Order: sequence, then C-alpha cells, then structure tokens
Amino acid sequence: MATKRITFRLYPSKMQSDRMHYWRRLHKDLYNACVEHRKTSYKKFAKSVDYFDQQNCLPEFKKCWEEYKELGSHALQDTVKRVDFAFKRFFKLKSGYPKFKSSRHYKGWSYPCKAGWKACTNGKNGYLKITNLGNIKMRGQARDWGKPKTCTIMFKQGKWYASITVDCVPTRSLTDTGAVGLDFGTHHAIADSNGNLIENPRFVKTAQTKINKIAKTSRRKRPPSKGVKASRRWRKANKVVAKIQSKVARQRQDWQHKVSTQIVSCNSLVATEKLNLKGMTRKSKGKNKRQKSGLNRSLLDVGIGNLKDLIKYKLTEAGGFYIEIPTQKVKPSQTCPNCGHQKKKTLAERVHHCPNCGYQCDRDVAAAMVMLNCARGMERASIDADESTSTWCGSVSFKLLR
Repeated sequence: MATKRITFRLYPSKMQSDRMHYWRRLHKDLYNACVEHRKTSYKKFAKSVDYFDQQNCLPEFKKCWEEYKELGSHALQDTVKRVDFAFKRFFKLKSGYPKFKSSRHYKGWSYPCKAGWKACTNGKNGYLKITNLGNIKMRGQARDWGKPKTCTIMFKQGKWYASITVDCVPTRSLTDTGAVGLDFGTHHAIADSNGNLIENPRFVKTAQTKINKIAKTSRRKRPPSKGVKASRRWRKANKVVAKIQSKVARQRQDWQHKVSTQIVSCNSLVATEKLNLKGMTRKSKGKNKRQKSGLNRSLLDVGIGNLKDLIKYKLTEAGGFYIEIPTQKVKPSQTCPNCGHQKKKTLAERVHHCPNCGYQCDRDVAAAMVMLNCARGMERASIDADESTSTWCGSVSFKLLR
C-alpha cells in the first residue's frame, strides 16, 4: 500500500468560481489573523501561542464571524496548522519569519480528512462534491486509484485544481532486470554506464527569448511601488510571463516523467551519485557572479533533484533497488572504471583518458560506470559486516561503509 497524489483540473461554473475565490480570501484572512495573534501575544504579553491554543479559539471565532461556518471546521483547522508549520520551520532556521499573505499569493485551502468533500471518480475524470458548493466537474487520470484521503483546492494561473491523495496498490512492473549507473550534469542531462547520453532539453533557454521581449515592453509600464498601484498593462504583461514560465514547468515535468519511466522500465538496479544540490546552486559570493548564475540556471533547468526522486519512487514501486554513491569518498569523475586509477580533471576535460591503463571514453559515461561498479560491490558486500570492508567493484577497490 502506498500514498499517491493525483492532481485534477477543475471546471467550476461562474457562480462556483466566485464562491471559491471568496472562500480563498477568507482562508487568507484567517492565516493572517493567526500570524498576527502569535506575533502580538509574544511581543506585548511575552506569551507563546501554539496550534492547540488557536484551534480552540475557532468555535468562538466562528460565532463572531459567521461567514466562516460554511467553510468547514476541518478546513479551518488545516489553515491554522499551516501557520504552525511555518513557525516551526522558522524556529528550526529553515525559513524566514512568517509573513502576511496577499490574495494573489494565497493559492487555496485543504481538507485534511474526508469531511467536507467527496471525489466521485474511479481515477479518470468525474466530479468533486464540496459541501455548501455543489458538484464541480474535474478532468484528469490517475495511474493507480484507491481510497481518497485528503484534498487540496488550488488556484494557479487562472485555473482551479484539486490535488487528492489516495491510498493505493502500485501496479508498476519491470520489463528488464538490467543495471545502470547514472551521472547527472548540464552538458548532458544524463549519461549512463551503457554509453547512452540524454541531452539537456534547455526549456528555460528556449523560452528566455520570449520572456526578455515581454520584459522589455514591461519596463515601459508602471510597476508597483510604495503607495502606487501597478498599471493594468504592467499586470497584463506579467501575467503573460507567468504563463510562459508555467508552460516551461509543465514541459520539464513531462520530460522528467518520460525519462524516469524509460530508465526504470529497463533496469532493476540504478546507481547514481549523492549530490548536495542546495550547495551546488547557492549564490556566488565572489567575483564570477554572472557565470555562477548561469550554471545555477542550467542545473535548475534540468531539475536533477526532482528527477532523482521520480526515479527512486518508481523503482521502489517496481521492486528494484536505488543506490546513491557517496561522491566525496568514491570520486567517480576522477576514477578510471577500468583500473581504479585516480586523476584530477578540470571541467574543460570532457573525455576520460587514463594514463595508467590507456582506457578512454566520455567523462560522464566513465563516472556512471564507476558508480555502477561500486553499487555492484555494495550488493556483494556482507550485510551483517560490523566494520568497514574493502570490496572489489569490478576491478576498482572502494572502501564500503555499512
């Protein structure tokens, strides 16, 4: 049994759409009220307010503001929980202090349980029934369908969506029992140990010309500033840019799903490198800021983190094995897959040529082969070994940690 999230496109009527926008603003106001409540209680009275304190205030809150009664108590509790989650992230130093939300940046609300909604579908199209709102047509198709658990209503780019989580039994299967090593990059999006190269689609670079053209005209319009509203033409131009960026995101997601499905369907063992993507895409503090920004843009355009997650969960569903090799210990880009000799390379060196054995191949393919050799060695390593052991991976010796 697994939990999956399926997103459906909603097609509400004019009356339903207006009502949903009104509900979205009410949830936004409740979110801001909870943030202000915590902020004021701590600054003026030196009292910390937690989730249960604010949840217990909801019955009295609805007596004063009767328009919140039709939204459902569970949906209101989830909005309060969002505030609690934002403050917990702040206290763990994972994000900044929670800010007030505007209607433009507050996407929607959630139903954390079955109360208040019902998905009338078998996984393909159907309609969504929401209490005090009626039936809303929805379009979409799920690979696996099961028992609906939660529902999130979102408004993005002028369209309504319902994101539903279901408990289901995955039906993915393997067509081949091969093994492959993968090396991710920007020159080639993926290089595998079999010598295959998947080119970087560069969706952002393709769309950047259109974005720059619109941005040039947008600079001649009145942007928002303190005490001054943005002009209608400026908002219109920014909506066009947002629409292009949304299309780029959909193209990238579609490409990632196709590539990950192709990899998983042919292999039962996938080995790749363990990457610190947050550190790799961090802003430069030195002189070469423009070069580092271009590199970060190329890395984010591939979407390496999401691509690895897709491969991992699909391979797990199919009953395969996903292994991440510690890059700093193994050093796949510096190691020869044939003899194990290590030599440092610059980023300009795109061909691996071993001075020890003379083996030559593409640099990224060589790194993928090293990771696959190491993963096979880890498979053969004794599971109940108490200490680190030296295991031969093909013809390469690596230190393996349990």
